[in-house]
Amino acid sequence: MTQPFLTALWQHLVIVCTAVGIAACIAVPLGVVVSDHPRVAGAILFVDGVVMTIPSVALYGLLMPVLALVGKGIGTVPAVIAMILYSQLPMLRNTVAGIRNVDRSVIDAARGIGMGKWRILATVSLPLAFPVIMAGIRSSFVMGVGVTAIAAYIGAGGLGMYIMLGIANSNRDLIVTGALATTFLALLADLLLGRLQRVLERRMGKG
Repeated sequence: MTQPFLTALWQHLVIVCTAVGIAACIAVPLGVVVSDHPRVAGAILFVDGVVMTIPSVALYGLLMPVLALVGKGIGTVPAVIAMILYSQLPMLRNTVAGIRNVDRSVIDAARGIGMGKWRILATVSLPLAFPVIMAGIRSSFVMGVGVTAIAAYIGAGGLGMYIMLGIANSNRDLIVTGALATTFLALLADLLLGRLQRVLERRMGKG
């Protein structure tokens, strides 16, 4: 028997929002720090790239026995951890690229009027790099909506339950319901994040 749709939708959103939020708190500051250190940035991006090549089912399979040692082998915890790992690359790569691509003449001008390193970062580099950084966050969120659907197979719930049960029972209606709901959620999330980005950019411009 399938769970109520709104319950599944809520579970899906909790996993994605929690994972992407934690990943952003890790990847964006890390990207800022390593943006001036090409070798370190390259090494971290390589590791994140390797993680991205691991199929989601395999990654869940690797996490489950480890987390089972603390009684969290199935459910939301491995789903969130897997999504945090998957979300790192787009955010980190875009943050590094955004910071590096800030016009050096603008930074030199900021230094010329007496701004220190951290003030330049907060008032010049980050605002100018924000659209690129936000694009990475949007990519991670949209990707996360799709990947989280697979988490139903490890007991995390979400919209993937409809797809899983539909496949198990050869019920095409359940499969279509889960697939369309997941697709719509991803498109809606991208649209809303795009609008949020424009609002924040306008406020930064006024500031």
